Order: sequence, then C-alpha cells, then structure tokens
Amino acid sequence: MIRFDGFRSALVALVPAVAICWGSATLAQAPAPAASPSPVPSASPAPAASPAPPPAETKSPADTPSAAQSPTPPASAPVQTADPFGEEFTLEPKKVVMMKGNANWDAAFDALVDSLKALTALLDKQNIKPTGNPMIVYTSTDDTGFTFIAEIPVDQEVKNLGKNMSMGNSPDGRALKFVHRGSYDNMDNTYEAITNHLDDKKLEAKDTFIEEYTTDPLKTAEDKLVINVYVPLK
Repeated sequence: MIRFDGFRSALVALVPAVAICWGSATLAQAPAPAASPSPVPSASPAPAASPAPPPAETKSPADTPSAAQSPTPPASAPVQTADPFGEEFTLEPKKVVMMKGNANWDAAFDALVDSLKALTALLDKQNIKPTGNPMIVYTSTDDTGFTFIAEIPVDQEVKNLGKNMSMGNSPDGRALKFVHRGSYDNMDNTYEAITNHLDDKKLEAKDTFIEEYTTDPLKTAEDKLVINVYVPLK
C-alpha cells in the first residue's frame, strides 16, 4: 500500500504567498485663496488704486500628480508559479525496458541510480537511444523501504536482458501531475503536500506513483533535480 505521508519524516516546506502591499497617502486639501474684500463706498472719490497682483495660483492635490492618483494595484496579487501542482494529466503507455528492485530509505537514491545505470549501460552497448525520460514506478512502500521498477522508454526491443530486467509498457491512465525541484532527500516535503492535496480534494489514488526524471539523475547534481511526480487516480 502506498503511504505518501510515510515517505520520510521531515518538516513541511511551504512556499509563502507573497503579498504586494501598496501604501495609501492622504493629502490635505489646499485651502482656496481668500476672497478679496469688497471696496467700501466713500463720500469722495478716492484715487484709483493700483491694481493688486493676482494671488499666486495654488494648485490643489487634484492638479498635482502623485502616487495616490496612480492606478492602484490590488491589495495582494496571486503568486504565479510555473510548475503544475495537482494538474490533471493522462498518462500514455510507452514501450520501456525495465528493471525491478527494492531498497531501504536510507539508501534509496543510490539504489534508483544504480538501476538506471544498469539499464543505460545495456542500451549504450546495443546503440539504442532512449525515446523519453527515465522513470521510477513505486509499487509498494513501508516505513523501512520500498519496491520499485526503473524504466527507460525505447522504440525497439532490447536484447540480452540482465537479471530482473524485462520489456513492457509504462503505466497509463488518469493521473495528477506535480513537480519537485531539488534533492531526492527533500522529496518528503513534496509527498506530504501531495497527500494534503488529495485529502483536500477528496481524491483516491491507486497503490502506485511514478517519478519522471526530466533532468538526468546520472549527470545532474542532486540538488538540481527536476522530477515530475504522477499520481494515478482510481
């Protein structure tokens, strides 16, 4: 039985939502210029007064461009992420050369890499080029370890298969797609997030899940890995 929440024990790494806050400025309304007093009538005509200069023009805040008049963005903007999380996906079956294996969690990544190395060496010896990314299909897990099938897509039959190797098809059908970036040791964060997503959506997964390595695990630094995780649904 697949246990996502028991993949490994570690803290959940959450990506905080980033809120963009915009300050609001309050500008005091400038006072309007005082009205000039009306002239007081006099019994005798007074000499004509020199015309007083007009009062200096006082611009109101409405006449002055300011940040407060600029178009105001929303109080918070949603975080845009490039990677899908829980995206509905249909797995298409692919012809693969595969190798069954099992491992303990403390040596998990080494066991996966060793299986993919063995399959890659077999293909190189027969000058067969892979037609897709290597995959790991987990068939069972528990607290101490797991069983798996390492798979590499090909477009022809592979001969002289070694121990625990065979030809077959990759899993197919309806699934959800998630993306993990970083080391294999940190994947428990991803799987805990997947478990929470399935619980929130009340979705039931099959007793298997697939990791597709879009970066070559034999050549890529472990902390630079990019792995698509597919969770087949019942």
